[in-house]
Amino acid sequence: SSSGYRRGDHDLNPGWPPANGQDLDSLRQAAVLALIVERPAGPTVLFTRRTDHLAHHPGQISFPGGRVEQDDGAPLRTALREAEEEVGLAPARVEILGRLANYVVGTGYRITPVVGFVDPAQRFVRDEREVAEIFEVPLDIVMARENYHREHMRIKNIDRSYYVLPYGDYRIWGATASILANLRDTLSD
Repeated sequence: SSSGYRRGDHDLNPGWPPANGQDLDSLRQAAVLALIVERPAGPTVLFTRRTDHLAHHPGQISFPGGRVEQDDGAPLRTALREAEEEVGLAPARVEILGRLANYVVGTGYRITPVVGFVDPAQRFVRDEREVAEIFEVPLDIVMARENYHREHMRIKNIDRSYYVLPYGDYRIWGATASILANLRDTLSD
């Protein structure tokens, strides 16, 4: 149902039709895991950089995640399964905090972001086919509104705006940055 879908300012494109006006129930489902690592020096958020040879979003910064498969049954299971596949994280090691509002992308996916904590003793092992790099960004940086800026791009003849969160040599943008902005606002409330 579309009740779980809320378009906030995190999307920056109100009224932009998802996937050529498809109704929300017909969108393909995906899930990502926004993982907060409780480091002694302060919490961080875990990201992956996708390998350059992937067909979809090569080289982009993302959360562990992917398409909901039939066997998953629920987005939470998808997020945990994908995190295990991509970064070697055993599902039992994740303490689930909750989920954020679904996020619709123009490629026809409805993404459910799941938020969880993990102990800093956890070792991550990347899937070398999909993940070029695993890195963490301090939660303080994610939480500071002034670290985000907006950019614009023309996609399929529609002007799109999106958030960008730069961090060192990394450029976190698009759906991942919007989900982060939502996480930031949810944790600030």
